[in-house]
Amino acid sequence: MADFQVVVADPDSGTTYQRDVDGQDANRFLGKSIGEDVDGGAVGLDGYTVEITGGSDDAGRPMRGDVDGPNLKEVLLDGGVGYEPSRDGERKRVTVRGGEVSEATAQLNVKVSEYGEGSVEDLLGEGGDDDE
Repeated sequence: MADFQVVVADPDSGTTYQRDVDGQDANRFLGKSIGEDVDGGAVGLDGYTVEITGGSDDAGRPMRGDVDGPNLKEVLLDGGVGYEPSRDGERKRVTVRGGEVSEATAQLNVKVSEYGEGSVEDLLGEGGDDDE
């Protein structure tokens, strides 16, 4: 069963909230890719819609939207997610995870794309962590 941490960003206020998601709520994210929308009820934002913007696995390898599927892949990068070159023209082969959410995902980054009733701060609380 999937179990991961979701970091919810509120673009209007510039704040982020961390939520631990498991069970049925986590299953709403499985199979979705970076850039897709998910019902916000999975993270406690009923009536909202959130967009997946990225994430990482348990080893800290980042998800990349331009890599298909949920598997690991070695790609030659000259910058962007997963590699920051130290000089112009530098490239490096880096292991990254595909842009699809899977059981191997440890952290998922989302942002609020459509707002519902009430404020995000009221629904998620100050720290964003609920005792379940």
